[in-house]
Order: sequence, then C-alpha cells, then structure tokens
Amino acid sequence: MWMGIDLGTQSVRAVVAGDDGEILGSGSAPLTGRRDGVRHEQRPLDWWTAVCAASRRALRDGPAPRALAVCATSGTVLLGDAAGRPLTPGVMYDDGRAAAEAERAGTSPSWGLPKAMWLLREHGKAAGGAVRVMHQADVVLARLAGTPLPTDSSHALKTGYDPEREVWPWRRFERLGLPGELFPDVVRPGTRIGEVGRAAAEETGIPAGTAVVAGMTDGCAAQIASGSLTVGSWNSVLGTTLVLKGVTSSPVRDPAGVVYNHRAPDGSWLPGGASGVGGGVLTAAFPAVDPAGMDALAGAREPARVVAYPLVATGERFPFVAPEATGFLLGEPASDAEHWLALLTGVGLVERLCLDYLDLLGAQVHDRLTFTGGAVRSGYWSRLRADVLGRPVHIPQYSEPALGMAVLAAYGAGEAGSLQRTAGRMVRLRHVLRPHPTRTAWYTGPYLTLVDELERRGWLPGPVAAHARTRTENA
Repeated sequence: MWMGIDLGTQSVRAVVAGDDGEILGSGSAPLTGRRDGVRHEQRPLDWWTAVCAASRRALRDGPAPRALAVCATSGTVLLGDAAGRPLTPGVMYDDGRAAAEAERAGTSPSWGLPKAMWLLREHGKAAGGAVRVMHQADVVLARLAGTPLPTDSSHALKTGYDPEREVWPWRRFERLGLPGELFPDVVRPGTRIGEVGRAAAEETGIPAGTAVVAGMTDGCAAQIASGSLTVGSWNSVLGTTLVLKGVTSSPVRDPAGVVYNHRAPDGSWLPGGASGVGGGVLTAAFPAVDPAGMDALAGAREPARVVAYPLVATGERFPFVAPEATGFLLGEPASDAEHWLALLTGVGLVERLCLDYLDLLGAQVHDRLTFTGGAVRSGYWSRLRADVLGRPVHIPQYSEPALGMAVLAAYGAGEAGSLQRTAGRMVRLRHVLRPHPTRTAWYTGPYLTLVDELERRGWLPGPVAAHARTRTENA
C-alpha cells in the first residue's frame, strides 16, 4: 500500500491506495491563510498540523503504507534554518509583493525565485545565521524525517532550477546577489530520500521507517493521477482556473515564456501552462445558484449565441501573456441560463486555443486527453468541452493529486518498473466521452470569433491567431 499527501491552498489531503489503485483510506484537514490585497501567506506550522490530522484519518482503518510522497502548490516558498525549521511565513504562489524582484530576475511574480529574493530583503537580517530557501513540501518532509531532506526538481523549477542541466544556475544567482548556500540539494522526483522518524510517527500515525520518496508539484501530481503519461498525452485540470500539462520527449521551447517544462521522473518532459479562465468565474457571476440546475437549463439552449472570455481575475498567462487582460462577453445574454452556457462554452474555447498554441510550438498533442479537477463533477460541462474540442476525452475514477503521489511512491519504492506501468495499474478509468460531430461544428464560428477578438485587443499574437485559424480550417 502507498500513501500520497497533497498540500493544497485550502486543505491537506492524504490517501492510501493499494497496488490496484483502490482507495483504502483517505483524510483531509482544512487550511487557512492571510490575504490582504496582493499579500497571501500561510503559517508553516498549520501545514504540519493539517498533515497530522489528514494522515491519521487516512490511516484510521489500519492500512500501513510502505512509502509516501508529498506534492504542494508550485511557487510557494519560505526561509528556514539549517535544521529545516521555518523562520518566516509561507509566501503563497499567488502572493504579488515580489513584483520588483520578478523584474530583476526576469520571471513572473508567481515564481518562487523572486519571492525568495523578497523574503531575504524583508526577513534575512531578522532571521540571522544561515538561512535556506524551502518549498512548501520541504517543510513537511523535514518534519516527517526529523532532518532536512533534498527538495525535488519539480518544486525547485520556479525557484530557478535548470531541469535540463539538472543544476542550480549559480552564475545567475551570483548576479542577483544570492548566496549559493541559500539553495537546497535537488533530486529527481521519485527518488527515495529518507524515511519517517519516530517523532513524526507518533504525531501522524504513519509507521516509523516508512520510505519517503521525492514528490512533485500539485499540477504534476494531477498529471500522474490522470494516467496520461505517454508522449503526446495531455491532462486538462479545470477547477477555479485551467491548467494543461502533457508529456513530450523533449522540452517545449517557448520564446514567450508561456509554457514551462517539468522533468518527469523517467527523464521525459511535462510541459504545461496555467490559464486564468475557469470555474471561478461561475462562482463570481452566480454566487448562490444550483450548478446542476443551471447545467440543465443551459443544455436546452445550446449552442450559446454569446461568446465569452471567462477570466476569473485581471491578467492572463496562457495561451498568451497579457497582464491587462479582462474577461468579456460578446453579445448580451437573454437569460441567466444563456449567460451560464456562454461561460461554460468560453472555457472550452480557451482550452481549444491552448491546445492550438501547444501545437504551434511543436508539442505532440494528439494522443490521449484526460479531464480532471473539480469541474468533472459536472457531466454536462465535460461533455460540452469534449464537443468544443472535437476529440475523445478520458475521465478517471479517481484523479486527485494525492493519488498521483501514491503512484509516485510506489514507483519510487522500485516495485513496478516504469512510472507509466505503475500508473497503468493504479489509475482506474471511469468512462470515455466522445464528441458529437454536429455539436462540434456548432463551435467553429464562436471559436474563430473569440480568436479574432483576442487578436483585435492586442492580447493574442498574430502568428498564434493565424495558426488557430489554420487548424480550424483543416479540422
């Protein structure tokens, strides 16, 4: 049996899965943070407290895992001491206070590197002595083992780690005034790095001696849990926002910096990008409705006459970079149901544009496509998205990132050869959605209308728009 722990924004989730993917135990515990304008922090002690509670619930029926792995949010960092004890709050992935440092580093403020620079400026002197950058998962791993453990290249990516050369960019850090001792040792995900100590065993209920395997970020964990691990496969995670991650044999080169690449445990590549569109816009527009009821009303009104670009907040990162981008509607909905339908359809249209952009970059995009995330609870929305994309979609039975970490733990323990083979045994398929050609044809016009409007506003580059039109004509 294998354990996966997922450190999210709002909760910690732990699962224990058998060799066949059956969930034998699960538990969760809530997390809260401090939000104030662009500030978003959480207390590292709260992460550990929630891990203890979630683990004990997952293990309450007695399953004893042989190994575990941990995933966490990408770009969340803090400063710790040489013993792995936190010295600062955890600065979350969407904290915006490191804008000046991001400009110096040439990255997005959402990355961990500018946040680490900001933390050094704000807290470095007060911390005193030797400090080190820690990622969210590193805090939990240090508590589990009773000593600091190496970080993994997936969590380290947005802190500046070079996954191709598998080194920290020391010269770049020197130019930024960052000392080398600030950064931890790094290993590939899936590497066995330690074991659970006696003190942690008493707090978590996880048996002492349980192997600890280096994990990945939550988006990569969801990719593993989807089972889409062959080259050309993609997983679309739709929750508050939309994230696409796939598998390629080589890194996807993107001069615009929209797509970034994680290194998979087996040496292949997991490119992806995160869009600002998603289900969060439904909550904002309709805070007190029954989603299932609205789906039923929307289904009777297809296709939508209104074209929507359903951004959750200002700014877009994928399939283009436009900090000033805002959501919009082209047309006036005749009812709440038509507005709802336009928003659902709009997410599918942006999803289609993301895949067209990946195709333009030369990524293999034609193999298996999987849907995961909270949005798959709506069977109607999943079917609608499949029709908009015009391709079959696989829906796993269980798709949470914690399961992905259980799969990675099994792989890291060396029990089943390749990660792909391990996932093939542990990831269960619920069903396959197949698009209806007539309905797919409905969305050609709205898609081209959205592409034209995004280009007209100056957000979507001309070559990207042209490629989207060409792919549509050749479909």
